[in-house]
Amino acid sequence: MIELKSPTEIQRMQVTGQFVAQVLTELSETADVGVNLLELEHHARSRIHQRGAQSCYWDYAPSFGNGPFRNVICLSVNDAVLHGLPRDYALRDGDLLSMDLAVGIDGWVADAARSVIVGTPADEDLRLVRATEAALDAGIKAAQPGNRLGDISAAIGAVAHDYGYPVNTEFGGHGVGRTMHEDPHVPNNGRMGRGLKLIPGLTIALEPWFARTTDQIAFDPDGWTIRAADGSRTAHSEHTVAITDDGPVVLTRRLAEPAAVVGEGERRAARQHQESRPTPPLATLGISLG
Repeated sequence: MIELKSPTEIQRMQVTGQFVAQVLTELSETADVGVNLLELEHHARSRIHQRGAQSCYWDYAPSFGNGPFRNVICLSVNDAVLHGLPRDYALRDGDLLSMDLAVGIDGWVADAARSVIVGTPADEDLRLVRATEAALDAGIKAAQPGNRLGDISAAIGAVAHDYGYPVNTEFGGHGVGRTMHEDPHVPNNGRMGRGLKLIPGLTIALEPWFARTTDQIAFDPDGWTIRAADGSRTAHSEHTVAITDDGPVVLTRRLAEPAAVVGEGERRAARQHQESRPTPPLATLGISLG
């Protein structure tokens, strides 16, 4: 079932989204040669605990995976792209790291992902990351009220095809709001004019991810980590987006950052955020930081 959110509820999701964006920025700045993935995991745990937020990944147990998931962030390296388990691994020069974080604050969830290159970047890796970012911007631009879900999927897929990357449609974007994964599913490729009509109040996570030379995936023995089946490099970008009367509002883009796609709806949300500044909740994460 799809639940449409009120403007007030969207604003509350944006509070969560700003926190998610800030933590991902901190992790992007921390990730460097020699930094252990477990350091990034514990930084995220600490920040979630301090904020009185709830991790959406902790105890996550879908039909796949040797669950429950006992981490607060997905950290995927090189040919791994989704649901990577944080592990005892020191980042190496040239590693391509994808970070996916979903958090709830006061019952409202936001979900975002970034890919960064550690140390010396290879040109082909930079190109892959840019492709996911460009596809995300194209999907956001297509998320206009009155359009169809297929318009978003087609926009994302068109960027992948322009870059020459194949597209997997098994894992893609999704609805988000009171929980991390809600209806509808948002494939990363599709046909314009098809699918669900985009209505103000719909909140979705758009997450283009591409592997350089395959659209096939393979699971690690851990049951969670998803890799490119041929071992090629991968990248992943994601934002939580609200459909409003004034256009798409990106809830997980830091308000201080320049936006590639900014409509009146996003400018209005920024003004509302500055005026509201809610008091942080008192709830805690409720998991050990050890």
